[in-house]
Amino acid sequence: MKVQRRWMLKGIGGATLALPALEGLAPRGARAADPAVSPFAIFFRQACGVACAQNTELGAEPERFWPSSEGPLSATTVAGRTMEELSDHLGRLLVVGGVNMQDFNYADGHARGALQLLTAQGPVVEGVGGDSEANGESIDHRIGRELNPDGRDSLFLYAGVPNGWLGGPCISYRGANQRRAALADPRVAYMGMMGIDSAQFELIAARQKSVNDLVRGQMQSLMAKSELSAKDRERLDLHFQSIRDLENTLSCNLSTEQQMAVDGLSDGFASDNGDDVMKAVQAHMAVAAIAVACGYTRSVAIQVGVGNDGNTRYSNIETGELMENFHFLSHRRASHDSSGAIIPNADLLHHYVDVHFARAFKYLLDRLAEYQMPDGSYLIDAGVAVWCNDNGNGPAHSSYNCPFVLAGGGGGFLRQGQYINLGDEITIARMLETIGSAAGLRKADGSTIDDFGDPSLPHGVLDQLLA
Repeated sequence: MKVQRRWMLKGIGGATLALPALEGLAPRGARAADPAVSPFAIFFRQACGVACAQNTELGAEPERFWPSSEGPLSATTVAGRTMEELSDHLGRLLVVGGVNMQDFNYADGHARGALQLLTAQGPVVEGVGGDSEANGESIDHRIGRELNPDGRDSLFLYAGVPNGWLGGPCISYRGANQRRAALADPRVAYMGMMGIDSAQFELIAARQKSVNDLVRGQMQSLMAKSELSAKDRERLDLHFQSIRDLENTLSCNLSTEQQMAVDGLSDGFASDNGDDVMKAVQAHMAVAAIAVACGYTRSVAIQVGVGNDGNTRYSNIETGELMENFHFLSHRRASHDSSGAIIPNADLLHHYVDVHFARAFKYLLDRLAEYQMPDGSYLIDAGVAVWCNDNGNGPAHSSYNCPFVLAGGGGGFLRQGQYINLGDEITIARMLETIGSAAGLRKADGSTIDDFGDPSLPHGVLDQLLA
């Protein structure tokens, strides 16, 4: 456990505040050799596939998601595609096509996709559809179990209606048939990370204060240390401001009257209104960025919507009006199957949902790119953020070509600035082993992992994705 990564401030009422890496507090002789921040992984899950080129019963649909050609990413290759929303980060992206899942007998495409997405496992009991459970641990949990300080659980965060197909939160597992509970309220995740309870949270809100104020004395002493460089002080200023910005998002810095006025809005994380859900997602992402910056966790999983995201109504990016629920749009019909009335321009509306997710992912990348490390790199360079999807497309909800968009090189482990298609091999276990290895997982002999997921699947990191 590196001292420079776990420097803590302790304040009023037992509040604790972990700090980002600071070169002035690094152990002597180790500053040049040790990375400022250990590798990490943040997973951001989308359901129902993407709006891509395909032939459906309703006719041919154009490509709106994938870059126009493999190889280096550029403004030209992403023009007019969902990936264009991530133009500010093209040099850090690794867009991976050809991530194919095994067609395990879940008896439902959403169960097969959502439960296999981070586990690379089949069902505990075959053929039970919406009652399915995955038969093994998820990669986010393994990263936390093996690498987190003090054996702390990785963060599992959820936004959207809490109950529905597959029971709501469904992508993170401790082990076979051991689904993890998710934190839906960003305030609860924040309180756990900051070491404050609900009473302290309400006190902060009512008095228009910040958790920074609870550690004010130690903060001032720290800032006065001669060992801190000018860059260290900039990092601390950014860290404290990021905390205050997050608290503003969570309604922590409001007067009592204002707090009462917005109290009814604080449950937006459990809404079916996509605009509210995405605001909660941004709050979760702010928590995630601070959590990995200060070494609280090496792994975060963020799930949006239930197993088929069949409740959330995202807004039309042209008109601002709420569209049909996402699952209906993904089927192109006003039903959860193929029997409903055709929804006009549903493939374009599906694309609009993809754009909402791309913008949310960009928000995460922007937050990670704000933190500069003592060696001049940025937090985003130390780890990997992953935008992944249960299915390859809608309405077929294919188990093939499930999108994985990676950002950040895992401290130089992964290639960047590329679009790579892996082809036709079943690659889900290998994809997760590659991400897990990028986050720092190793076997006992120090080699990258090749033992994750169902034993029958192909294993070993994907050399095509390595730097």
